[in-house]
Amino acid sequence: MSVITTIEQLEAIYGETGLASTAKVADRVTPHYRVMIEKSPFAALATCGPEGLDCSPRGDLPGFIRIHDEKTLMMPDRRGNNRVDSLRNIVRDPRIALLFLIPGSGNTLRVNGHGHLSTAPDLLESFRMEGKLPRTVLVMTVEEIYFQCARAIVRADLWNPEKRVDPRELPTPGQILAAMTADIDGAAYDREWPERARKSMW
Repeated sequence: MSVITTIEQLEAIYGETGLASTAKVADRVTPHYRVMIEKSPFAALATCGPEGLDCSPRGDLPGFIRIHDEKTLMMPDRRGNNRVDSLRNIVRDPRIALLFLIPGSGNTLRVNGHGHLSTAPDLLESFRMEGKLPRTVLVMTVEEIYFQCARAIVRADLWNPEKRVDPRELPTPGQILAAMTADIDGAAYDREWPERARKSMW
């Protein structure tokens, strides 16, 4: 297997970047990119730390990532499994990236920048949901933002309801846990999860 080890080798294979691929890049949230962020209920958060890279899903009501101004995004950290992998990374290395998905749209939105975690009481209060506050808010400074063309979503046929996988064809979280450790009752985990999630959604 031949391994590419230089940028020159890579560029010889792929050629020059097209004009549209560079013209779409901005260093701030433009009016069009604002609309995409406000319509998105889901983003993947990429971070890096001493142990390596991490990518974590983030989802909430559409527009859950707030546009504070054209250079600043804010995202509440809702309740989860307390691994806080992404947050540990951000504390040690502020470089972050977001990939926004919009149901029904082939285009995605990529944002690169750096961030910090805030516990400012007024900021936490502004993200209150069903009486519950996030424990932290990620404040991101936008350095680069651009849309990604629809090829990946189109190839995957991602939003086609006929292509949805039947959950019964997949292992459940409880089955996975039971195979990994004898300390967790997998059947009980699956049975109790819906109610546990309902009580801890926010």
